[in-house]
Amino acid sequence: MTSTPEPYRVMTVCTGNICRSPMAEVVLRERLREAGLADRVLVDSSGISDEENGNPVDRRARQVLQAHGYPVLEGHRAHAVATSEVVERDLLLAMTAQHVKALRHLADHAGAETTKVRMLRSFDPDAPRVEPGGRESRLDIADPWYGGIEDFEVTLQEVEAAADGVVAYVRSQLEARDAGGGA
Repeated sequence: MTSTPEPYRVMTVCTGNICRSPMAEVVLRERLREAGLADRVLVDSSGISDEENGNPVDRRARQVLQAHGYPVLEGHRAHAVATSEVVERDLLLAMTAQHVKALRHLADHAGAETTKVRMLRSFDPDAPRVEPGGRESRLDIADPWYGGIEDFEVTLQEVEAAADGVVAYVRSQLEARDAGGGA
């Protein structure tokens, strides 16, 4: 009898969990589905702050996602990331350097690997390169909440530009896990 392997768990993280991280969640789910990995990878999202707890996805984020053919994220309610979620996820994709710092702090205090915390845009081959010790803020995805619909369009473009790199990375992690090398 063969057992079903544990799913690979990815969490996208922004500030309030109503704009950037839910948009990234939807895009990554769709790209993973297209890559045939939907049954092996779980994607969810959270925020660093609890200021939006319980709120749905911002209407502008929903509008831009739908205009580009993405499914609606039904039933989404914003929540702040819990330490247990940081421990349980295999990959945490932050929208800004400040989010990285907060997530690594949580991971470090929980005894979890801090290397699983990455900037989402670090997977975009055309994003600014950041050398070790460099300024990760060059990879920030700006918060569109303060702007108009065009800012949400930019957010979607930046998320989409990184999505294929994330899928390739996750595929390599699954292959390593399948080969017995862990993830």
